[in-house]
Amino acid sequence: MPPIELFVAQLCPYAHRVRLALAEKGLQATEIEIDLRNKPAWFLKLTPTGKVPLLRHQGQYVRESSIICEYLDDAFPERPIFPRDAQARAEARIWISFADTQLYARTATMMHTSDAMVHKRIKAQLADDLRFVEQHAFALRGADERFLLGSEFSAADIAFYPWFEQLCVLEKYLGFVMPTECERLLRWQETVAAREAVRTCARSPGFYLESYGPLLAA
Repeated sequence: MPPIELFVAQLCPYAHRVRLALAEKGLQATEIEIDLRNKPAWFLKLTPTGKVPLLRHQGQYVRESSIICEYLDDAFPERPIFPRDAQARAEARIWISFADTQLYARTATMMHTSDAMVHKRIKAQLADDLRFVEQHAFALRGADERFLLGSEFSAADIAFYPWFEQLCVLEKYLGFVMPTECERLLRWQETVAAREAVRTCARSPGFYLESYGPLLAA
């Protein structure tokens, strides 16, 4: 199999998505760490956005985490992470878009400002977003339907999980409180965390707290 290279930054949740996708599909990649505060000139020549993750495979480059995940399913169809059913595949894309435009976008805004009013507003929005997921992904499903699309783990779960893996940072340094009524969502988090593939590349709360501490504790 031609080698796969993945350009990453340690704290980037989007890069972590691709790690999770690779692990779920039983694929290995060589990781190249990029300092996003001092991007090498050679890296900027590889991608017009200068962002991670960036995947190199068979001499070609693929960027954007959700597109990389779809590429991996197309290039390596064994152990798919996207549903083959067209409707379910569309639903997976909808949830991925929700994660990007709601959870990740709001969190990035909050983490890049010290404005207390902005923090308060975004924390309320995030709580509403999580209640939305609880209601529309889980509330009407059976007890055995543990994942965002039902009974099968998918790219939608992969898209959401890095946000939850870093949730401890929002709780400790920014005072975010997970809505208590999101019981199924919390069980989903535990279920995903227990997957063998997830455990192989998971980072501990201590890792995130120590890494973000100098940036957010002040």
